[in-house]
Amino acid sequence: MSSDSRTPLPLNPLGATGLLVTPLTLGGAPLGSMPQLFGEDVSEDEAVATVEAALDGGIRTIDTSNGYSAGESERRIGRALAAYGALPPHTLIITKVDPLAGDYSGERVRRSLAESSERLGIAPLPVVHLHDPEFHDFDAMTAPGGAVEQLVAARERGEIGHIGLAGGDTRVTSRYWELGVFELLLVHNRWTLADRSAGGLLARAEAEGAGLINAAVLGGGALTDPVRVPGKYGYGPASPQTLDAIERMRGVCRRYGTTLDIAAVRFSTRDPRFATTVVGMSSPAHAASNVAAATADLPAELFAELDALVPPEHLWLDRR
Repeated sequence: MSSDSRTPLPLNPLGATGLLVTPLTLGGAPLGSMPQLFGEDVSEDEAVATVEAALDGGIRTIDTSNGYSAGESERRIGRALAAYGALPPHTLIITKVDPLAGDYSGERVRRSLAESSERLGIAPLPVVHLHDPEFHDFDAMTAPGGAVEQLVAARERGEIGHIGLAGGDTRVTSRYWELGVFELLLVHNRWTLADRSAGGLLARAEAEGAGLINAAVLGGGALTDPVRVPGKYGYGPASPQTLDAIERMRGVCRRYGTTLDIAAVRFSTRDPRFATTVVGMSSPAHAASNVAAATADLPAELFAELDALVPPEHLWLDRR
């Protein structure tokens, strides 16, 4: 663990990459404005101001993706970085390759990388994930000349520094991890206060020395106080038993003088396995509140009580 005198957050090693990250990462998905997922529109000026507030507040790691709002998230982040001027030491921008209109070919990966580099104004790209491959045919994705091979080739050519795997359903992404080409693993919605689906994959990746990143720790808005997205967990309908468990967790947090969203963020940032935790932010105020949540002094007894309320395994996303 290192430090930067200008940030209240420590700097953690990102696996064996040699890069350092803050334990809290600005999640850039909302910055492109996706009201269908996050329940609100975000203007370009608000997005730029959010990036600036995050950097001013000590966050040094920003996560985005080629496909977030058809590239609008990357474009806005690129504008913010250019306007900010000299970036603080250890500022790291992470992006992901994405398909377009169902095309996740090797050629599409090459175009995705070029688009991201242009929008962000960064070359070479320091870290790039293969994004949500579980929605595509494994054999096609891993064929000679396919998406995985082209991402590896881009690393070998020096167009990107390090490659990671960012996915949802761990029953499928585990197959990609077993290819042995990825340095980093990002899981989302699957290691939270309400779902532990990623446990097996995380254990395997950690044993192999990978850098681990946890995302969507608020379960797509389910683990907030008050709840932001009623009736759902991880962008889809949740069972009554899961919703009841989350509501009981909300009550426990209030009894300890905190809120469920603060506990959900701190649940991840207190886990030493994770180099960083990605939290989506859509306003400058979110930067300060999430830094406070990421460093909150919450008692171990709170997390013990919350652990006792985790829904049963058959209700987790990857066990249904």
